[in-house]
Amino acid sequence: MRELRYVGDPVLRTPAEPVTDFDRELRRLIDEMFSLMYQADGVGLAGPQIGVGRRLFVYDISNRKGHVINPELTIDDPEQVVEEEGCLSVPGKETGKPLYAPTARAAGVTVRGVDKLGRPVTVKARGMLARCFQHEFDHLEGTLYVDRLGKDERRKILLQTP
Repeated sequence: MRELRYVGDPVLRTPAEPVTDFDRELRRLIDEMFSLMYQADGVGLAGPQIGVGRRLFVYDISNRKGHVINPELTIDDPEQVVEEEGCLSVPGKETGKPLYAPTARAAGVTVRGVDKLGRPVTVKARGMLARCFQHEFDHLEGTLYVDRLGKDERRKILLQTP
C-alpha cells in the first residue's frame, strides 16, 4: 500500500502527467486511493498525494462519490467563497491532522474527464464539492492550498508542519 506524501516532497510540486494506460493497474490504483482517503478521514485524494505523478483524483463528499482521470476544470461561478480548508498532505506536527486556514475558492465549477474505463465524466459542483474539485485539481498542477493563502497565513501554517 502506498503512503501519503507531505509538504516538502517534490512530487507535490510537480505537475502530474496524463494517464495513458487504462488497465487493471489503474483500477487497482483507484481502489487503493479510496482506501487511503478513507483511512485518513479525507474527502478527496489526488495521485501526487501518494507519490503517483498522474492526473487523477478520487472524492467522496456531499453524498457524491467518484473519480476523474485527466480532468479539466472550468469555473462556472467565479464568486469567491472563503471557507476553512485543509489538506491530508499538510499535517500539523503535533497532531498529524490536517491544518486548516480560510481559503478562497470559486463558488461553482465543472470537471470533465474520463473514468477508469475511459468513459466521459462531467460533474457540475457547488459548495464543498466545488471546493474539493478545485483543491484536487490544484494538486495535479503542483499547487497546495497554502499557495492560495496570504504570506503571513502561509508561513503560520508551514511552521506547524513536520
